[in-house]
Amino acid sequence: MTQPVTLGGRPMMPPPGTPVEELLVARFRSHARRLFWCALVLIVAAGAVGFLYGNLKPPFEDWMLLGGAAAALVLLVIVPFLVWLSRTYTITTRRVIVQSGMGVRNRRELSHTRGYSIAVRRGLLQRLWGAGTITLSNGVDAPLRLVNVPSVNLVHEALADQVEVNQILAHRDAQSSSGA
Repeated sequence: MTQPVTLGGRPMMPPPGTPVEELLVARFRSHARRLFWCALVLIVAAGAVGFLYGNLKPPFEDWMLLGGAAAALVLLVIVPFLVWLSRTYTITTRRVIVQSGMGVRNRRELSHTRGYSIAVRRGLLQRLWGAGTITLSNGVDAPLRLVNVPSVNLVHEALADQVEVNQILAHRDAQSSSGA
């Protein structure tokens, strides 16, 4: 019987047929550059309210200024921030999980063991920020898109490694169960 390969006393691969625990590889959101316009609106609104408060002509009143600024902040700052905050991408040792939605949560998963192709698309602005869009397709389900992924090259390598390791483990487990 062969001994498992170890690294620092810990086995690198579990013995055939044993369940492998699911570990978190990465959890992230889309690139925060999407919030640039929100920050700009917040700065401009604060400056405009500070400048105009108490200086408006008689048909306008300060409560109108504050109401307009509050509506602009809710629609152009808070809602986009909550939308950005509500979408998360999680990569584990078994699957890729995309969760989105504020009131109703949507969740899509793609297992590494089934295998999938990885396509990376990087526009001009995405390249400037080191981001990109990753599309995962297994040929059966609808493609899973990870939009504006920060450090896209690192995430691409992690996904490719996880698919390779899971394919090796699945093949090894299939060989050991057919030989037993």
